[in-house]
Amino acid sequence: MTKTLVAYFSASGQTAKLAKTFADAEHADLFEIEPEKGYTSADLDWNDKKSRSSIEMNDPSSRPGILSRVADMDAYETVFLGFPIWWYEAPRIIQTFLEEYDFTGKKMVAFATSGGSGMGSSVSILEKSTPGATWIGGKKFSAHASESEVSSWIESIKWTI
Repeated sequence: MTKTLVAYFSASGQTAKLAKTFADAEHADLFEIEPEKGYTSADLDWNDKKSRSSIEMNDPSSRPGILSRVADMDAYETVFLGFPIWWYEAPRIIQTFLEEYDFTGKKMVAFATSGGSGMGSSVSILEKSTPGATWIGGKKFSAHASESEVSSWIESIKWTI
């Protein structure tokens, strides 16, 4: 039996709801990617070019710190990775998380929430942080997606997982 992990970052709680739905649908372990310093609403103000999130997203080398690590990443064969879309990409903290582990031989599946934009180039950017991993792709969902909607999408990609 293979183990599955749902790891996610959620600045506002929306992606956390979706991650729980994924974990329930896949009977997977759940891990929250928590920043060392939480994001305030001012930090997340995309209209302010001096906001923390704007500064991070404008610097491709930015790697915000994270609080904890997955206890035994080697135990997982498949990792579902959830995040909000910021500036048509995954937030830089996702790259911090990915660069902490060796994902060689693991299957990676991205899912995201967004107020309007799509996944953009998120997966192709994240692939660069996980040499040796196989990315199955990704999909943007409503934060309120049902377990049946999530399960249906997972079923549609199962042959690749």
